[in-house]
Amino acid sequence: MNLLSKLEENMMFIGGKWRGSPENKLFPVKNPANIEEVVGSYEVGNRQTARAALEAAQAVQKTWQNTPPRQRAHYLNRINQLLLDNKEQLARILTMENGKPIRESIGEVTAAAAHFEWFAEEGNRTYGRIIPQTNSAKRHLVMKQPIGVSATVSPWNFPLVLFARKVAPALAAGCAVVARPASQTTLVAIAAMKLIETAGVPQGVLNLVTGPACDIVDEFLENPLCRKVSFTGSTQVGRALTEKGASCVKHLSLELGGNAPAIVFNDADLEVAVKGVLGAKFRNNGQSCIAINRIYIHKDIIEAFTERFVAEVKRLKVGNGLEPDTDLGPMIDENSMNKFLRYVDDAVSKGGKLVYGGKRLSDGKYKKGYFASPAVITGAKENMACMCEETFGPLAAISAFNTMEEVVEKANATEHGLAAYIYTESTKTAFLAAEQIEAGTIGINDDVPSTTIAPFGGFKQSGLGRECGQEGIEAFMEVKHISIVL
Repeated sequence: MNLLSKLEENMMFIGGKWRGSPENKLFPVKNPANIEEVVGSYEVGNRQTARAALEAAQAVQKTWQNTPPRQRAHYLNRINQLLLDNKEQLARILTMENGKPIRESIGEVTAAAAHFEWFAEEGNRTYGRIIPQTNSAKRHLVMKQPIGVSATVSPWNFPLVLFARKVAPALAAGCAVVARPASQTTLVAIAAMKLIETAGVPQGVLNLVTGPACDIVDEFLENPLCRKVSFTGSTQVGRALTEKGASCVKHLSLELGGNAPAIVFNDADLEVAVKGVLGAKFRNNGQSCIAINRIYIHKDIIEAFTERFVAEVKRLKVGNGLEPDTDLGPMIDENSMNKFLRYVDDAVSKGGKLVYGGKRLSDGKYKKGYFASPAVITGAKENMACMCEETFGPLAAISAFNTMEEVVEKANATEHGLAAYIYTESTKTAFLAAEQIEAGTIGINDDVPSTTIAPFGGFKQSGLGRECGQEGIEAFMEVKHISIVL
């Protein structure tokens, strides 16, 4: 299937059929590397569209949940293979609408496929149990059942992998799904849906609606047919969803914002630490919920670390993500660019030293896109916006620390707790720091700790529930106790 030739044929997929906009509205998707280039367009749905999709899902929910897990796994394995077979096309679409380097996009498609492969098998392991009786005349059974029709809302920064991270476990659990992708990166989700259609998934089991989040998500939250909403996005939006969902006690999974610290102890392997911090900070241009936000370096090695780190940052090539040697593509939009520049100015105004970058690139090949030179700030203080808020951009803020107690206190001094990174050669230091840091995922000498086989989610206001691993499928299941008198 030639997905690249169909970027103007982007309707919604409801009840096994492609449907247009009820109001004949089209939304153009622009390339952040060249805002004059329209990559494609898609039909814009509304609240009524979302309702129709929920009704289509409800119509097949009982049939799907009664489909044997092994048969559901067949469809998921087929989707996995189709994504891998078409990864170059999907990656190109992803890069054109998101901007990330093509090699990162290929990695994202591969990771998305892995979610379908993992949950295809995990669906066969949703075991119940028999509880030893306390009364000889009784028996107690526990079983797990699908929660029912579920809605998923995925963001623009990792539009395909987070679509898969939600859809795959829901389908494996026996839930019919209505998925809503982010407005900025809808085309790759539609392209994936075209492939999924060919996998033979029964009509109505997976539906795709596109359009304004406010209308569509409100329908998800208020419609009783929708039993569960899984959302990835900002903490601010997550709070609003929690408030709206409370009126009908809506089941929510929320993967929200982060403010990840990286802690480099004085016994760390500097080469490993520099490479790791560089990757976890600047992957996808820092536009990641688990991107390093605050870099704490032990005072004994801060000079050596900073010298090596800045040298590596200077080697990063900024450019169009379709160019094979690009390290940093454009930022997603004007608002993100302005936020990045504002955070740089704020840090400098509060005593930070801008040792590299921190400017918008606008000459030559950069003039039509949202390109920025990655920034490195030294002497970062806790009152700087880049230290206490999620930067979501290519800004590395470096600060010194002296003791573990001091740095752990600073690491935990945030409303967020999604991820953290520790660099040390000491097993004792690694365990003690990891135990004390309040975060759902911790990478020890590892800049890519997230994986489909392990749970992912946040402490504090970084979210509710977990995705991936065994916990990922349990998020779409209800637990039922059956008591039997013999």
